[in-house]
Amino acid sequence: MDAVSQLAPTVGVESACDVLGVARASFYRQRPLPGPMLAAPPLPLPVRPTPARALSAGERQAVRDVLNSERFQDCAPAAIQATLLDEGQYLCSTRTMYRLLEEDGATRERRDQLTHPAYQKPELLATAPNQLWSWDITKLRGPVKWTYFYLYVILDVFSRYVVGWMVAPREGAELARKLIEETCEKQNIQPDQLSLHADRGSAMRSKPVALLLADLSVTKTHSRPYTSNDNPFSESQFRTMKYRPEFPDRFGCIQDSRAFCQKFFPWYNDDHRHSGIGMMTPAMVHYGLAAAVRENRQRALNVAYSAHPDRFVRQPPTPLNHPKEVWINKPQNSHADTH
Repeated sequence: MDAVSQLAPTVGVESACDVLGVARASFYRQRPLPGPMLAAPPLPLPVRPTPARALSAGERQAVRDVLNSERFQDCAPAAIQATLLDEGQYLCSTRTMYRLLEEDGATRERRDQLTHPAYQKPELLATAPNQLWSWDITKLRGPVKWTYFYLYVILDVFSRYVVGWMVAPREGAELARKLIEETCEKQNIQPDQLSLHADRGSAMRSKPVALLLADLSVTKTHSRPYTSNDNPFSESQFRTMKYRPEFPDRFGCIQDSRAFCQKFFPWYNDDHRHSGIGMMTPAMVHYGLAAAVRENRQRALNVAYSAHPDRFVRQPPTPLNHPKEVWINKPQNSHADTH
């Protein structure tokens, strides 16, 4: 490249490159610059005048206080503005709200900022019938799609006895209140005797039900949200019903669903041997017959053992016993091993 540089002033760059066999692009690319390139100093940014319509510092802080208040901390700016407009108040545009949130680094999902209450795990213990009931509502499919009948069931947790049930065309607080009141009267529930457990459905948490239970001095407890293990006994009873071979896919009318329940619940209470209560029927345990039934079973086993002891390899047989304690989320002071 030095030869090209020396010859170029005499014959020109093109001729010098042709004579020496050098591509002009290579010459220009490798030619040293005439001098150091100095970066130009940056131009100062123009100072933008504050628009006359801009919020003052005090107004911006007032908007921030509203955005971060307990009332609106989990709401989107559009919802906040709509709520304030309904109350006859306008602070600023939603774009300004977003701009202030962005300045504060708070433009993420605002619903995450809501602090939900810490729901307490229910720990409920029953050592006899009519100490702890569980109740729930399940849908029974009607004759056509999207039609349902609603089955309300109250179950004694200790005995698994269905103490009350009702099929209604809808789910409602007054219907639930009526069923609970009639069932408590039928079972002769005394003040401070019973705890009534349910999930967090609207009927379960309704004011009519709460007022009734307060009048009856019945303790009201609820499951934690999305925790099916907090109400397992009602769920198990519904499963037993819906897995019966005679349970239909749909009921033709509400009278059909009531007719089915009028057959099912007597069978469930009086004939169904329940694995959770020593293969007793719920009625045996609920009405204090379990001990006598177990004695009868033991006598039958004793006769069988006396006749053929060789058929029982390890020890004389004993019938299953029903648990003495039943719980929802075993309390710390419980000593039973099974429920």
